[in-house]
Amino acid sequence: MDTAADTGSSTAPKKPYDPAYDPLKASGPGEGREYAPTYWIGTAGEPPPDDGPITHDIDVDVAIIGSGFTGLTCAIFLAQEHGIKATVLEANRVSWGCSTRNGGQAQCNSGRLKRSQWIQRYGLDTALKLHEEMCDAMETFKGLIKDIDCDPQPGGHLYIAHRAKVMPALEKEAKLLREVFHYDARIFDADTVKREYVDDKEAMGAMHEPEGIGIHAGKLAFGYLKKARALGAKVHPSSPVLDWETRDGVHYLRTPGGIVRARAVAVATGGYTSQGLHPQLKNRLLPILSNSIVTRPLTAAEIADCNFRTTQVLTDTRILRHYYRLMPDGRVQLGSRSAITGADAPQQKYKDLLIGDLHRKFPALTGIQIDYSWWGWVDVSHDMMPRIFQPNPKETIYYAIGYGGNGVMYSAQAGRRMAELIAGKKASSLPIFNSELPFPNVMEKVESQAFAPFRRFGQSILYRWYHLKDEIL
Repeated sequence: MDTAADTGSSTAPKKPYDPAYDPLKASGPGEGREYAPTYWIGTAGEPPPDDGPITHDIDVDVAIIGSGFTGLTCAIFLAQEHGIKATVLEANRVSWGCSTRNGGQAQCNSGRLKRSQWIQRYGLDTALKLHEEMCDAMETFKGLIKDIDCDPQPGGHLYIAHRAKVMPALEKEAKLLREVFHYDARIFDADTVKREYVDDKEAMGAMHEPEGIGIHAGKLAFGYLKKARALGAKVHPSSPVLDWETRDGVHYLRTPGGIVRARAVAVATGGYTSQGLHPQLKNRLLPILSNSIVTRPLTAAEIADCNFRTTQVLTDTRILRHYYRLMPDGRVQLGSRSAITGADAPQQKYKDLLIGDLHRKFPALTGIQIDYSWWGWVDVSHDMMPRIFQPNPKETIYYAIGYGGNGVMYSAQAGRRMAELIAGKKASSLPIFNSELPFPNVMEKVESQAFAPFRRFGQSILYRWYHLKDEIL
């Protein structure tokens, strides 16, 4: 068929970016929408060629819904390790969702829980195995990006205490990481952080983790696209799944251009998962918004005034945490929580909140020009842990989802693990591989979309409580 791959170009957008898109309200993510105006898209160069929209009915072995980090790495590993050439379906432009709107921080974790919380929930033996999985995942990620020009900034992760009161808990966690998990976490006092790493005026100390890499999310996404297609995968943008029916073991995925008949389907839609995509996923996620800003390039004097002596990835210890770092081109990127609904996301006050946070941490940057501002949906599961799972052993449907803001690194491993499931390999006994995404407690097994506003109301109450805990109590 006549595709963008034949002409050596990427598929052009059909519609503009929708800043108010909300996965709990919209029936779908759209068709052929333009990228969000992120720093990553603005500085990644032209998107690589793709295979154009679906234009007629086709039969495929494996269809992957979603062309972000997870979907593309699943296609890569299906080809590399199992000899299966997948067909990737994307509603809008390639890697349009989470993968080009995140903070670009690859940390040795997934989900929202600490190692100590793993022990509390699962017991020590399972927590140790989960840690091994995360360390293996980091090696998987490093192996994937070694030949992708994605501006890596290695060196670890500095977890900065924003209040003195959190230092005892941070010290306890570091001790646990060293002595139980044999993971070389170190504690620095406030003077060491400000003198040797960065003069974040809020820093009251920090825990340093040895694993952590900053990357350019747009260049990584485009690198994955090139790698997947070079291995024989087909990637079709502007091809949203409008309807999904399964008959006699075959999945009929209706797109605007034709029906894709697939023997297996992998879902990799992250925070952009539509409520109506498939019953197995309805009400299984709480998508939340995260905002990011990126400054103009700093002058040498401004870098010295902030004492930026590291390019490591940085986060603070707030529940509504900030993630930030000095970029390779001398800009500062900072992100944190945003609005609760898509309709509210474009309001200037959320950008202003982040700018205020930047000035508080780095007073020398007060008034600095902000070149990029954007927001994106994060896929948070209701128990704060991801899942790579086949919900019904009688159906060839799989999903990898629920990273909770820690998907830059683990999405590569999730793609690999989902490829293993598709190829027939037995799943690990770890809970993230052998249990489905849970419903929220207050709506156990309730499937009405009418309950979405109650989730948002609960989220607003939680945000107020978190703010009190972070800043006042």
